[in-house]
Amino acid sequence: MTQLTLTYFDFHGGRGEPTRLALHIGGIAFEDRRFPGAEFPAVRKSTPLGQVPVLTVDGVQVTQSDAITRYAGKLAGLYPQEPVQALLCDEVLQAVEDISMQVGATFGLSGDAQKEARAKLVAGPLPKYLGWLQGQLQAHGGAFFADGRLTIADLKVFVFLRGLMSGHLDHVPADLVQTTAPQLAAFVQRIAQTPAIAQYYAKSKA
Repeated sequence: MTQLTLTYFDFHGGRGEPTRLALHIGGIAFEDRRFPGAEFPAVRKSTPLGQVPVLTVDGVQVTQSDAITRYAGKLAGLYPQEPVQALLCDEVLQAVEDISMQVGATFGLSGDAQKEARAKLVAGPLPKYLGWLQGQLQAHGGAFFADGRLTIADLKVFVFLRGLMSGHLDHVPADLVQTTAPQLAAFVQRIAQTPAIAQYYAKSKA
């Protein structure tokens, strides 16, 4: 049996969470190695590019979050086999990664600089990407982003939107998704009710 260890921050969100969800949904055994943010300087020294998540597969470290999530999706049966549906899945993964990088860049700022940077995101890029994602969801049936079923594209969007809606991002309104793209807000609520996902978060609170 392949031995898997996922190394990522100890919180529900970010680039490691879609992989955790995919492996959990698929019933794939893995070591969920979590660490507090204060340990990141030490952890990053042991990673290939100084970043996380990192997936160790039978002792071999693999980096790049979307590659890791795609692999987990294949193991769990959550990645399309049909080429066009796989393309649509990958398109959504990359779009969410693009806007995630813009949001992530603001974490290194503080005070007025962070407030100004996030205000610019709220005024432009975030609504643009939310609108596009809502359009993609509608274009593909309104329930899922690709393949007519749950895939890692849905998991990545779910995790990203869940973070935006959490109220934990200073200067980003918690109702931004609801007011900008209400169908995405409904999508988050529906995906959260997926039995395996609901079980995952309920277990984490126990």
